[in-house]
Amino acid sequence: MLDIIHYPLFVAAVLVLVVTPGPDLAYVIGQSIANGRRSGVISAAGVALGSCAHTVASAVGLTAIIAASPTLFLMVKYMGALYLIWLGSRMIWSTFSKKAKPSEEIKSIPAVSTGSLLSRGFITTLTNPKVLLFFIAFFPQFVTVGGEHQALSFVVLGITYAIAGFATDTTFALIAGSAASAVSKNHKLQRWLDRVVGATFISLGVRLALTRR
Repeated sequence: MLDIIHYPLFVAAVLVLVVTPGPDLAYVIGQSIANGRRSGVISAAGVALGSCAHTVASAVGLTAIIAASPTLFLMVKYMGALYLIWLGSRMIWSTFSKKAKPSEEIKSIPAVSTGSLLSRGFITTLTNPKVLLFFIAFFPQFVTVGGEHQALSFVVLGITYAIAGFATDTTFALIAGSAASAVSKNHKLQRWLDRVVGATFISLGVRLALTRR
């Protein structure tokens, strides 16, 4: 029924890709360390939803249209870069805008809302042109040319990618989250960690803006 070929090879390639450092993984690990394992897992779910959106776009041909249009591709690339820079700048600015009082040092860090974590992970993946190009350049190699069920095959491959990414990101989130309790008890460490994560997002955004196809 499906037109998928060399599926085991596809899975192996995806597993290599999802453990490669990038904006998505950096976002998940950063949220997990700063706000705990729950935030990391929810962030990973947002990233997976972004992958699902790319899957639907690939199945209906939108991804190919964007990749073929220099203007649309540049729009997506710069939107993703600006979002990462904005996210990083916001994290850094928050560490300077409010100085903690001594009595606040032992207070726990306010939990970030589920919707915010999901949307940030979703947008980070959705506006990542490298993911877009991966879907349009890599996926077709594992679908039979001229097959009758290409759209469904793209969906299956995309879901496989999303599940593999979610499993990997969740694993990293759980590992990184083990440091969250120690960080939450040290407000100064929390501020410096936010600055480091924020600077990482900014550098990823700049690198993304300068990346050529």
